[in-house]
Amino acid sequence: MNRRNFLRYGGLGSAGMLIGGRLQAQALDAARKNPKIKPIAGSWFEFQHLNTEEGLYWDPALKNFTTEQWKEKVREIKGIGMEYLVLMGIAAFGKAFYPTKLAPPFGLACEDPLEAVLSAADEVGIKFFVSNDFWGDGRNAEKMMQDPAIRKTRAMAMEEVAARYGHHASFYGWYFPNEAYLHPYLDEFFIDYVNDCARMAKSLTPHCVNLVAPYNIKAERADDGYVRQLERMNIEIVAYQDGVGVNSTKLGEPAKYFEHLFEAHRKAGRARIWADMELFYFEDKTKGNLLPADFDTRILRQMEDLSPFVDKILCYQYIGIMNKPDSGAFAGTKESTRLYRQYKHWVDRYEG
Repeated sequence: MNRRNFLRYGGLGSAGMLIGGRLQAQALDAARKNPKIKPIAGSWFEFQHLNTEEGLYWDPALKNFTTEQWKEKVREIKGIGMEYLVLMGIAAFGKAFYPTKLAPPFGLACEDPLEAVLSAADEVGIKFFVSNDFWGDGRNAEKMMQDPAIRKTRAMAMEEVAARYGHHASFYGWYFPNEAYLHPYLDEFFIDYVNDCARMAKSLTPHCVNLVAPYNIKAERADDGYVRQLERMNIEIVAYQDGVGVNSTKLGEPAKYFEHLFEAHRKAGRARIWADMELFYFEDKTKGNLLPADFDTRILRQMEDLSPFVDKILCYQYIGIMNKPDSGAFAGTKESTRLYRQYKHWVDRYEG
């Protein structure tokens, strides 16, 4: 699996408000000097895993979730203190996760899981970033971003999704899920893709807050060239993948990369920087099923690395990797309850 800090001024609802010059620099400098570990503010969320060989321990359970189980899973995530969810896809493998004529149904037990999770999120105060893809082979991101036919389907899907689900209070914004990578800059077609999706999103849901999640931070060169790219992207949040779970980076390394990216965002003054922190490790070193990492020996250190340089830490992901021990919507291995208990113990002390 290939896996922006614009500190708030006037609250998250003021997503488009930019902090001017000196005040912005002071706020970001204060964040750098504050080593307090931030809790996990939210998680990616999926109906089925895009790489089937990685989700074998939870996909079968998710496929059989009822409407009430999807709602319970959202309530469960809120119960551990998370406030954001990022939906990975509204389609996969040529099939859709919501009722549409654009593609056949995926065949889940719940006919409309998107309605189920947004309804539950309305009730508990979760903010959802709703995906607008994967209408082609989601494992081929470059084609997904550039193919004219997929672009046309994606636009029609966004119109459908906005019309059908836009009334939900939890519909906070959009996630543009085709992953870009730094080498050391973003590809120009990714910037075109983001701006095209954002134009459509803003026309349908004018107050939306939108998010992307690039990877390969170890290749970053957060210089003026990258700053100019950030300035050209119409996006509110960039949540960079920390790369620890996929073995792209080692513990302790993401901090230096995030500090460089933090400075680039400060200079650009355009988008907030968040983190996409990986909770998993591979069952077979670099491939195979995803399993829960240990909180005390690894994840807490990831949080410590990231906290000074980001507004929010999101994780990849609660689904399949964490489960409340008595959950009526259980999906994953028994080790997922260990991670839940470990994090719950820490976050309860943090909030206390």
